[in-house]
Amino acid sequence: MNFLSAFRDKEMAAGLQRAIGQAIQKLGQPQTLMEVCGTHTWSIARHGIRSILPSGLRLLSGPGCPVCVTPQGYMDGAMILSQQEGVIVATFGDMMRVPGSHSSLEAERARGRQIRPVYSPLEALKIAKDNPQARVVFLGVGFETTAPTIAASLLEARERGLENYLVYSAHKRIPPALRLLAESPDLQLDGLICPPHVSAILGAQAYRFLAEEYGIPCAITGFEPLDILQGILMLLHQRIEGRPRVEIQYRRAVQEEGNPEALAIMEEVYQVGPGCWRGLGLIPDSGLFLRENYRPWDATHRFGLPSPETGEGDPAGCLCGEILKGAKTPPDCPAFARWCTPEDPQGPCMVSGEGTCAAYYRYDR
Repeated sequence: MNFLSAFRDKEMAAGLQRAIGQAIQKLGQPQTLMEVCGTHTWSIARHGIRSILPSGLRLLSGPGCPVCVTPQGYMDGAMILSQQEGVIVATFGDMMRVPGSHSSLEAERARGRQIRPVYSPLEALKIAKDNPQARVVFLGVGFETTAPTIAASLLEARERGLENYLVYSAHKRIPPALRLLAESPDLQLDGLICPPHVSAILGAQAYRFLAEEYGIPCAITGFEPLDILQGILMLLHQRIEGRPRVEIQYRRAVQEEGNPEALAIMEEVYQVGPGCWRGLGLIPDSGLFLRENYRPWDATHRFGLPSPETGEGDPAGCLCGEILKGAKTPPDCPAFARWCTPEDPQGPCMVSGEGTCAAYYRYDR
């Protein structure tokens, strides 16, 4: 970025900051907004956005980190997989340190288990092709952002006849979780900063129920500081006008209808069912599971894995569940920055790079 661009961005940020302050004054009462994207959480903390907002505006972090909301029972299932003879577990790297009831993938790898961090499911598919004697299980974790690419890997596995490639699915759908938050009597939200990557797949229509049924303004916002500030201002203007709706600030990536091709692939591979979210519990219609005709590639059925709803809770004193709901912030947790740190994380919100606790620890302490 050259000097002129930096100066222009600084002036724009100052203008947005003033406009946000004026909007809060006009509303005449405190406002609570929530972002539901881990990258938003990280960007807000990294750029000190909370520090420049007026005192009447509160930003909360919701369940926007897919690693953080993955239930402990699922991680226990991943440990069982890693202990099977002839099995290679492939996973995104940020899953390695997420605690199960008694272990983690990182610890199991140190014990000699075949666990390989990968950057994409296609890399896991190649491992399966190169190791026909092994069963390669990819840990399918994420929201609607990663679900289509993992579905595409299953389509390719079926086309190639690679039955030694399997997926252990724990995909989550964001809209049902937002409905749960909207209905929570303890969480009075005045606006939602909606996740841009998920929205690039789903489109704006996925959030209309929030505005129409619950009167909650929504803005699909990009990751840059100016994006976030403009999204906040959009939400406050909706509050001033008394006309909640879904606005797209991130027009350079998000369309009203989403991505029809990605949605079609998801429809082909997954069926919807109740999903278990760490901290939020079982949410109807929030899980994505492989359809019957994909049973040969479904690790849950091939290995008879236990239900992801099983497992012991978070460690004593850990408030990750409350933090994921927006009911608490990291400084409210007695473990935060004391016996729970990025070097020795006790809960998933500190493990993941997109976790609220990790972002607070690095930038907001």
